[in-house]
Amino acid sequence: MSRSSPLPAELDILIIGAGSAGVSAARRLTGAGLSFALLEARQRIGGRAHTLEHRLVAHRQGSQEVGLDMGCGWLHSADENVLTDVGREAGFTIDETPPPWNRPALDIGLTASEAKDFQAAFAAFDERIEEAAALGDDGPASARFAPADEPESRWTPHIDAISGALNGARFADVSTRDYDAYRDTGVNYRVKEGYGRLIAALGRDLPVILDCPVTRIDRTGPRLIVQTPRGAISCRAVILTVPTSLIGQEAIRIDPPVPALIEAAQGAPLGLASKVHMTVEKPEDFAADSQVWGRTDTAQTAGYHLRPFGRPMIEAYFGGDLAWGLEAEGEAAFFDFAASELSNLLGSSFRRRLAQVATSIWGAEPWSRGAYSHCLPGHFGAREVLRQPVENRIFVAGEATAPAFYGTCHGAWMEGERAAVEALVAMGIDPRETGGYEEA
Repeated sequence: MSRSSPLPAELDILIIGAGSAGVSAARRLTGAGLSFALLEARQRIGGRAHTLEHRLVAHRQGSQEVGLDMGCGWLHSADENVLTDVGREAGFTIDETPPPWNRPALDIGLTASEAKDFQAAFAAFDERIEEAAALGDDGPASARFAPADEPESRWTPHIDAISGALNGARFADVSTRDYDAYRDTGVNYRVKEGYGRLIAALGRDLPVILDCPVTRIDRTGPRLIVQTPRGAISCRAVILTVPTSLIGQEAIRIDPPVPALIEAAQGAPLGLASKVHMTVEKPEDFAADSQVWGRTDTAQTAGYHLRPFGRPMIEAYFGGDLAWGLEAEGEAAFFDFAASELSNLLGSSFRRRLAQVATSIWGAEPWSRGAYSHCLPGHFGAREVLRQPVENRIFVAGEATAPAFYGTCHGAWMEGERAAVEALVAMGIDPRETGGYEEA
């Protein structure tokens, strides 16, 4: 199917959203003998996994087409990530170069000694979080910046800046228990052609109808009636894979409403992480795949991935309050901020070596309204509530419902499979006897 495909009048299962979770759910349903389709509000497959194609002109190397990931870009916990092998099997290049946060550019910004001190401070913070979570503390993670009755260290602002990257929000807005629940094996790979390209490729042969947002799910009758601007679809079950921001703000209205679902979505909102891809002249001045932060004395700073994949580029990363504030000023504000920070580090003339290529604006994008989820203090149980089926016929899935791999593309993928299996069971079908692409 495509953007121009007519809407089917009736289906067994309707999947709302063709991001990672939706594509995964659809692949799992393939071969089950049921009629299904995916409705996607955007004009593309992938959701918050989105790769832009860019013709990069490199000095002495001619030009080449490269993929720039505007959303998710890392196969986190790659040694356990189901998409690592799926990507290889689909013919994509899995790059195993260590991530830049493991290779700080010590000749810019921090010295080796300072970098060691910061790593020790962050490790101690993580230990305090783990101890507090084990005691059931669901308060703000920021309460653990320092041991009780001790002053905060000089590294507290930088730790909070890292939270912008990890959570899309400052630690004051992050549940201690939820932060502790995240699973990270420390192995991180990339898809060289682009993570968004991989998800789009995995959904290419599925029955996707693009440019078709859902406005309402009517659950008053024996069959669900899903309303769109292009008409209505009657179905036995829905797999809802949209971000919590849309559920919590009732951008897709469920009638009658489900207060527990809305409250859970509001308790696990999306934070914001934004990117600016820039080209840089004389890239040989920097080590490939290294990183520097603009400042370490404030959370209002960005991280800079120098020469990703060895390219003559810099990928700037903004999170939390900084990202929301710059987004409110407009796209140009991101590049201006990055150029100013880098010039402060590398000299006033450095701005002239930079050129903006692409900027992500996920907060203003109507079908995302943010980047990835975090549980607010006091709302650790929100993800589990989101996973509970409504009347055993509305199944919610996405990165926000992942217990340990939340905030990731593969977490969403695994949750899409989980929801598809639950829908099959609800219809009296043994998932082990279906011919889906993957086993849940």
